[in-house]
Amino acid sequence: MKYFGICDSQAVRLPLFRGFWYSFSGIVRKSKRKALGQHFLNNRDILQRIVKVIDPQPEDVIIEIGAGKGALTFCLAKKEAKIIALEKDKTLIPYLKKQEFPNLTVLEEDALRVKFEDLLQKKAGKIVGNLPYAISTPIMFKVLEEKEFITSCVFLLQKEVAQRMCALPGTKKYAPLSILFQNDFEAHLHFRVPASSFSPPPRVESALLSLRKRPKPLSLIPYQEGFTKFLKGTFQSRRKKLSNNLKAFDIPPSRIKEAYLKCGIEENWRPEQVSLSRFVALYTYLFDNQSMP
Repeated sequence: MKYFGICDSQAVRLPLFRGFWYSFSGIVRKSKRKALGQHFLNNRDILQRIVKVIDPQPEDVIIEIGAGKGALTFCLAKKEAKIIALEKDKTLIPYLKKQEFPNLTVLEEDALRVKFEDLLQKKAGKIVGNLPYAISTPIMFKVLEEKEFITSCVFLLQKEVAQRMCALPGTKKYAPLSILFQNDFEAHLHFRVPASSFSPPPRVESALLSLRKRPKPLSLIPYQEGFTKFLKGTFQSRRKKLSNNLKAFDIPPSRIKEAYLKCGIEENWRPEQVSLSRFVALYTYLFDNQSMP
């Protein structure tokens, strides 16, 4: 079977459920990384659609996580934006640096260990990449930590994670990640990449997610770290009522009842039925803007 690629015949790694990588590709030679599990994209329209969503402009500074063989990297560089490509695999660095783009900087770095604000020189920029499932959640929380310097993100990742980021109250996918990100970003799932687009097909679908920074947060969260911990606790047992999950915080039932009345929460609601604004109000009321004990 012939494999198709865009922007020469390079490869960009995409996420596979068990932390493996699969690739955008032309023809890629076998290597020691075979054990990582590569799957080749045979739909030549996908990369073009990803670049269109990123919408690189000449004045943009874009950090790419996981440059791989550079298919996405080089397409972005051709748009004249300043590209900072991060690649952890040192065997891929020489090839990436061979390409002559004055606006491209290639760094052998682990995205989880660098500071985006330092790379952006404390200016606002975009973060993009094809995230392996194994690090998608840590990368998401890193984006939250450094949101001050991020205008938007475009990530290709496991479909279920992308759906969770966009989920609304009252749906099964609604979770702490939904709440935390939608407070600061407009989340949008653009399209799915089915397993049939790859050879051999991976076990799961991927999806393209974009996050656009809001002009201001929907709600003012007084203590972000404590609120994150609080959300994780309230969703600990999704099938239980929210009031049952709150017992783990050693909050007197009478205070929970008072908080429910104050925040407009029904006694029989489960955590996925509570909106962002009500969660913020509940947290603020229960802990008086202080860190949880």
